Amino acid sequence: MTELMDTADATAVLDDPVGASLRGRHAHLARGRGRVAAYVPEVATFVAVPPDPRPGDWADLAGLLGGGGLADLFSCPATPPAGWAPEFAVPGVQMVAAPGSFDRSAADADGIAELGPADVPDMLELVGRTRPGPFWPRTVELGGYLGVRDRGRLVAMCGERLRPPGWAEISAVCTAPEARGRGLAARLVSEAASRVVARGERPFLHVAGDNTGAVTLYRRLGFRTRREVTFRGFRVSA
Repeated sequence: MTELMDTADATAVLDDPVGASLRGRHAHLARGRGRVAAYVPEVATFVAVPPDPRPGDWADLAGLLGGGGLADLFSCPATPPAGWAPEFAVPGVQMVAAPGSFDRSAADADGIAELGPADVPDMLELVGRTRPGPFWPRTVELGGYLGVRDRGRLVAMCGERLRPPGWAEISAVCTAPEARGRGLAARLVSEAASRVVARGERPFLHVAGDNTGAVTLYRRLGFRTRREVTFRGFRVSA
């Protein structure tokens, strides 16, 4: 059930956030064939197909990914051809920041640092410990990332992932077990979302439906559920 009252035009682009990103802000990180597209390796595994995929589109995607390649459809409901092996299906929700949320003047950036390519080994180490979702050696190129270090070790981070026009997705929100309970995730998400708002865009995010703690946190910060989604991945038939 949706919680957010918003105009359809304002949020319609979020129905296909992967495709909208690959055709726009992330075109330089895209590879395509015919009407399908995907991120380049080591950036993301997400792919985009038309809303009405034809047999030729699936053939193009198979050619783009190769036999056994992962077709991470994200929240796209399209069904691949028989023979493509289901890899995962995770129920989730898409949440958007309510208009007026995340006033930049209220953000608490103390101790928060920007992360870049030099920080990738530490980011991958933290992701390996916390499992916030897919994160690869070049994922940092999708947008700005922020982190908190404790005695030099990265213990919390979040950043921007999908970038459909007018929006920025907050993603990779994670905190090391020994640093939990200090409000780091809330501070990082608030700072990242405030930066998005400050440049004239709106934040949104996705979260697994059974991650009730995260959903509760995001609601408290100002996010509202727009729609339920299912994240699905398939292995291309050999």
